[in-house]
Amino acid sequence: MANKNEKMVEQITGMDVDFAQWYTDVVKKAELIDYSGVKGCMIIRPYGYAIWENIQRDLDSRFKALGHENVYMPMFIPESLLQKEKDHVEGFAPECAWVTVGGENQLTERLCVRPTSETLFCEHFRNVIKSYRDLPKLYNQWCNVVRWEKTTRPFLRTSEFLWQEGHTMHETEKEAREETQRMLGVYRDFYAETLAIPAYTGRKTEKEKFAGAEETYTIEPMMHNGVALQGGTSHYFGTGFAEAFGIQFSGRENTLQYPHQTSWGLSTRSIGAIIMTHGDDNGLILPPRVAPIQVVIVPIAQHKEGVLDKANELKARLVKNFRVKLDDSDNSTGWKFSQYEMKGVPLRLELGPRDIEANSCVLVSRVTREKTVVSLDNLEEEVEKALNKVHDELYQRALENMKARTYTATTLDEFLDTAKNKSGYIKAMWCGETECEEKIKSLTGGVKSRCIPFDEEHLADTCVCCGKPAKHMVIWGRQY
Repeated sequence: MANKNEKMVEQITGMDVDFAQWYTDVVKKAELIDYSGVKGCMIIRPYGYAIWENIQRDLDSRFKALGHENVYMPMFIPESLLQKEKDHVEGFAPECAWVTVGGENQLTERLCVRPTSETLFCEHFRNVIKSYRDLPKLYNQWCNVVRWEKTTRPFLRTSEFLWQEGHTMHETEKEAREETQRMLGVYRDFYAETLAIPAYTGRKTEKEKFAGAEETYTIEPMMHNGVALQGGTSHYFGTGFAEAFGIQFSGRENTLQYPHQTSWGLSTRSIGAIIMTHGDDNGLILPPRVAPIQVVIVPIAQHKEGVLDKANELKARLVKNFRVKLDDSDNSTGWKFSQYEMKGVPLRLELGPRDIEANSCVLVSRVTREKTVVSLDNLEEEVEKALNKVHDELYQRALENMKARTYTATTLDEFLDTAKNKSGYIKAMWCGETECEEKIKSLTGGVKSRCIPFDEEHLADTCVCCGKPAKHMVIWGRQY
């Protein structure tokens, strides 16, 4: 059976050989997705959906702790409603999917399948916000959205995807701006504390901000190969949508005012971030706090008397605090090791006759493959400690990769040389002009501004592109 084990690992293309093919191999062979009959749409299989459920649970508790309530809006947007905010509709026009026939009848007005729900929320807010006493409105919805992508890849860019979108209305600009940054902070903490992924956070440039927003803030984790993935965004809209939709409330001085609006969202793209940040040549490595299986129990010589009984006893203890699977199938031990490595299970528990005799078991980390013999008397504490260690090791490894692949450029030649010969982020000064962003993207074949970080460094006095006085330091990079 050893050959079978080796073959299974070989079926995954090496990361350094072809990263894109490695990614495709992993999402398929780890049974995260299957392709559907609709181009650009994926079937999320139970193992993949379980990761999303754990993401949902974690984020939902964070949102509710801050006072947000879940709602649900229709998936169809009348064209006239979408047209009310000019910048917004222009920004999404190329990606909109339209319904023109209902049953056997031609519709009198086209319906857009929601690419996002600002307009739907605004229509509702207009009906329920009348007084300052009705504010703030702190809403969130978990739903699917459709954006007709030309080039698709599972989790990263699909024509339909799952996400949460928060939509809030506030009495004052100050409150709305605080909400915008607070929710970006929620995403930053979630990525670090739950997904074990570090990231740069900051403000998008005018060119890259969300359609209809005054300001867009973003979290930009780096994948293993140095490419950026926009992990989540938070937007301050000011009163633009409120004015377009006629949303007004009676203020404290009994005058009509427009509320200030925010929105923020995180999608199933975060699963792609997990795969590409933590995975290796043997497949997935899942951060313990979202792993569908945190501990897999593999009995050794399970045909021998007492082994399966003891394995079931340990499972019964551990399931009270952890997500546990006991594999008592007739597959070989080597096959099981390889299978659960490929599926990214953070911790393997090995138990055989000698372990039982010694009142111990072996814990194996998916990250380091380090084996630790632990007593069964305090197994729960040892498993908790081992899972936390896996999380910390994943975070530290990703942080070191991000630091090692973040470069600095103070001249255009240096910038172009780095972009051509190295994969990662580039820190460089910028004058604030869109023309320079577009020139850099053109000269490098796709390097774009990722964000203006909150902790800007002063690298030089002049823009790396045009030589004019610099206004900001920008993180630049290629993106998925």
